[in-house]
Amino acid sequence: MTVSTATERRPAHAAHKSGTLSPHEQGILWDMEEHFWTSGAENARATTATNAVMVFPYPPGILQGDQIWTHLRERTGWRTVVMAERRVTRCRDIAILTYRVSAEKPDVPIYKALCASTYLNDDDRWLRISHQQTAVN
Repeated sequence: MTVSTATERRPAHAAHKSGTLSPHEQGILWDMEEHFWTSGAENARATTATNAVMVFPYPPGILQGDQIWTHLRERTGWRTVVMAERRVTRCRDIAILTYRVSAEKPDVPIYKALCASTYLNDDDRWLRISHQQTAVN
């Protein structure tokens, strides 16, 4: 059997040096993510970068910048949210949270989705730069 030397010669790019966050930092990000769902559009806006991108099941689809807040004003404020299968990946100043969500609010069927949020640590402040949801049954 021959072992490829391509792997050995691959440059040590930052993307190959992924890691994790301290338990404290993870707690901060998971709290931010839960409040993204439960605390209304203004809270979500305060923790999201100005030109962030979000992908929601169609409609509305792909939104960026101010388009996000028009959509979220009508679709935030979930009463309860459960995030399962939580995972965190970090590469330098970027952290990606992935999870399965089950969210509930009055007069709306329970919403279930697979989600990913990407955060950037900008001057010691975490900001969401993207969020994606894929609805599941």
